[in-house]
Amino acid sequence: MEQMLETGIDLFGETLPSLEQIKTLAEQVHSSEKNLIDFSQQVETHMSETSKQASDALGIGLFILGKNAEAVEKLQKAKDSKEKFIYLAFAQRRMGEFDEAIQNLQKSLGHQADTLSINLEKAATYRHAANYDASAKELKACANFENVSAEYHYQQGRLQEVQGFYEEATENYRKAIELSPTHQKALFHLAYRCDLSGDEDAAINYYKQIAANTPAYVSALLNLAVLYEDKEKFDKASQCVEAVLETHPNHQRAILFKKDIDSSKTMFYDEEKEKKKTRKNQILETPISDFELSVRSRNCLKKMKIQTLGDLLNITEAELLSYKNFGETSLKEVKSILEPKGLTLGMSLEEKQFPSMNGTDGTTITDHDQGLMNKPIDDLQLSVRARKCLQKLNIRVIGELSCKTDAELLGCKNFGVTSLNEIKKSLGDIGLSLRSLD
Repeated sequence: MEQMLETGIDLFGETLPSLEQIKTLAEQVHSSEKNLIDFSQQVETHMSETSKQASDALGIGLFILGKNAEAVEKLQKAKDSKEKFIYLAFAQRRMGEFDEAIQNLQKSLGHQADTLSINLEKAATYRHAANYDASAKELKACANFENVSAEYHYQQGRLQEVQGFYEEATENYRKAIELSPTHQKALFHLAYRCDLSGDEDAAINYYKQIAANTPAYVSALLNLAVLYEDKEKFDKASQCVEAVLETHPNHQRAILFKKDIDSSKTMFYDEEKEKKKTRKNQILETPISDFELSVRSRNCLKKMKIQTLGDLLNITEAELLSYKNFGETSLKEVKSILEPKGLTLGMSLEEKQFPSMNGTDGTTITDHDQGLMNKPIDDLQLSVRARKCLQKLNIRVIGELSCKTDAELLGCKNFGVTSLNEIKKSLGDIGLSLRSLD
């Protein structure tokens, strides 16, 4: 007798499982590496079958395994049914063939597919295609399911989120959970939005709700681990990562996370170094009025809205001298209050500046590259852990990041090899890299 997963759902039985059963089967397949291997072998044993019924099951199985092109090829040979057209659409959507996906979703309605489910899938497909007006139109056609369907509110939230309407998206995720407390995707996106808005306690609560369900939601467990680590609850962070490794022992990201968390437990806190940083900040916040300056110099600085020593570090000699009535005498006065403290005019500008004309290898940086340098870090779509570490380092644009070395990033508390590799890959994808000391 053929081996089946714990669900007892046999994709290759005499009759095709229901859509809900297929969804459950897919979740079970991806719940552990062992299940994925077993299912892959099961699909492989049926690959030589050529009947239309076998093509349907094989196409769905290949889709579950992420083999989308092969899934499309098999499903196109299958007997027409709602299952065929729906999973054909799903595979095409993953491949970016959005028009074909919409057409097949529409065809499924002719085979007794559920109208609400199909309209919501069409809305999701248009959203993936960045056709937000069409997506909104599909959702409007489902408006009578407001306060009734959790999936309707989830899809509304996803559309609003990609459009930047974060408060509205959050409310729709909450409504989806109210209607279906175990809606994993709504819980995940609500947790993520809470984390981005700074409400870490709420994010932890929602991630914990996801983790309490089975099968385990790997991304939720890893994000929860990051939040626990930020709060220095290292044992709880380790438990989350170990829960992932228990079912996915070769999950590379989890393996690196575990190493990072273990390192955080023994990380050395340099109290003296932190005190020096505090003293430096106090010096920079010293008001200009605390120093003896001539009336001319004081008035000029006041008109230029330079109020503290720190403000002087953000302006150059040339800029000061270009100001009306500010001459060499005033310049010497200003320098005389900076020099004893080891400070110079324009110092902060030099520290923040990243290459604007030439790369580290001597090549000329183009206007396009300079545009990349000025883009916000958010454009890199980094994980929660990496994003939080960069926030701590006050790195806001890609150019500031590209000027950092491996060592500078790894020196940040909780910044480990996982985040470093992720950042290197993201920069590499756009043709940039971290600064090298070689």
